[in-house]
Amino acid sequence: MSASVTAEPHLPEASMHLVMPNDPVTATVVSSERCTRSRSASFVRHIAIDVGGTPLEGRFLAGQSFGVVPTGTDAHGKPHKVRLYSIASPSYGEDGHGRVLSTTCKRLIDERTPGADGRSGLFLGVCSNYLCDLAPGDRVMVSGPAGKRFLLPVDRDAHDYLFLATGTGIAPFRGMIHELLAGPPEGSRARESWTGPCRSRIHLVMGTPYSTDLLYDGWLRELQAHHPNFTYHPVISREALPKPGWGPHAHHYVAGRMDEFAPMLRSDRTLMYMCGLAGMQIGLFRSIAAAGLAGGFLSIHEEISAMDPSQWTDEQIKRRIRPTHRCMLEVY
Repeated sequence: MSASVTAEPHLPEASMHLVMPNDPVTATVVSSERCTRSRSASFVRHIAIDVGGTPLEGRFLAGQSFGVVPTGTDAHGKPHKVRLYSIASPSYGEDGHGRVLSTTCKRLIDERTPGADGRSGLFLGVCSNYLCDLAPGDRVMVSGPAGKRFLLPVDRDAHDYLFLATGTGIAPFRGMIHELLAGPPEGSRARESWTGPCRSRIHLVMGTPYSTDLLYDGWLRELQAHHPNFTYHPVISREALPKPGWGPHAHHYVAGRMDEFAPMLRSDRTLMYMCGLAGMQIGLFRSIAAAGLAGGFLSIHEEISAMDPSQWTDEQIKRRIRPTHRCMLEVY
């Protein structure tokens, strides 16, 4: 394997599986608010959950996930299994005391492909709709936390950050950017030890099909207006541009503006995080390798290292390229 790894991040110790899925604890929904605009075809909610008094209190980190166990039984009469959701709150929680975590949940609503009888039917995701239907005050069974790799480094100012998200992949970045720039609520315990906004360069590339699908858009634009070191790049793929054609996906956007992103990608300080659809990872790996900027982020197998990256197949990228410690992935 060939790799060039410099300025590796020192990640914090992460608590794992304090609450097991087969023995979940009871938490309480604090709030549930729609994230997408009224004309969006998607239904996404920002849901805050009070885990105070459970082993999760004060023990989760931005970038981790937690489990939700929906009530009822499956088609075989067995209790539903846990589903994992990214934590969208900062490590100090929505409240600044580590009691309230949040997530970004999209309702799964689809139509089944017609079967042998020619019939089709509506399919509703079990846990996503259960979670989105909960109201403030409702109880919910949770487990976790999980994940120890997709985290901010201990020394925030020692690194610059390139965040790339699609859809609800914005969830962990909402928590991370909150920590880096917004800070804990006034009067909270966490605020007492907060040293102020991070001074590093921070870029967020957020890809969605339509502008109505952008999540936390107003908040992100407000942060950009107040923090010159933060650049927000909303990328819309299915709306017509002023010139003929359609907008880019997130990885196309970066490739088309490589002159803008190259200085960050050349810097030993930069960490790259990706969360969302796997196609973003495949496209971005090709682009940064073609630009000669993969050294700090990718470990490329000798079998394909001499090839033109544009000729790499998706399968070769999946099997022959691995991220370094400066490249964090949560893709599906």
